[in-house]
Amino acid sequence: MPILDWPQEKRPRERLIREGAQALSEAELLAIFLRTGVSGKDAVELGRDIMHHFGSLQRLFGATLPEFAALHGLGPAKFAQLQAVMELARRAILEEIQAGAMLGSPLAVKAYLRTAFAGKPFESFHVLFLDVKNRLIDAKELFRGTLTHTEAQYLRNNFSKKRVSKTTPILPRVSVFVCVTWSLRNI
Repeated sequence: MPILDWPQEKRPRERLIREGAQALSEAELLAIFLRTGVSGKDAVELGRDIMHHFGSLQRLFGATLPEFAALHGLGPAKFAQLQAVMELARRAILEEIQAGAMLGSPLAVKAYLRTAFAGKPFESFHVLFLDVKNRLIDAKELFRGTLTHTEAQYLRNNFSKKRVSKTTPILPRVSVFVCVTWSLRNI
């Protein structure tokens, strides 16, 4: 049965407006995103099929176009929409972090890295510069590699004891810097 034939209090879009997005299941949120179903399935059923196929939002968001389009009713247009929504969410979270959110624990750093670098089709090496209150000052990509490999030669050349000592001021405002190699395996 098409969603328009459902009672108004059960329709995902109306429920979102009335109860808030957090009240909806992943399938219902996907139904709002998809807008329509396919022959024989309404948008909520299609959303359930998508979640069942990928198993998690992380896997759905990490899917390639061929993986995404393998499901009936999904193609390049929906893939582009999903990528745009993910990028907007990522930028919103990064704005908060760059506005002074603390990275005071390994879990906070991991959450930042997942947001900032998830979906990148390569491994990369970054330095995070934090102030004395563990707030992010800057994040710099020093180099990037392939999907599964970055060159460690840069580290040997630029972070050796001969080049950087405890008495050498690197950046006066920085109290901590964190070096991170990030790859799709970290997700």
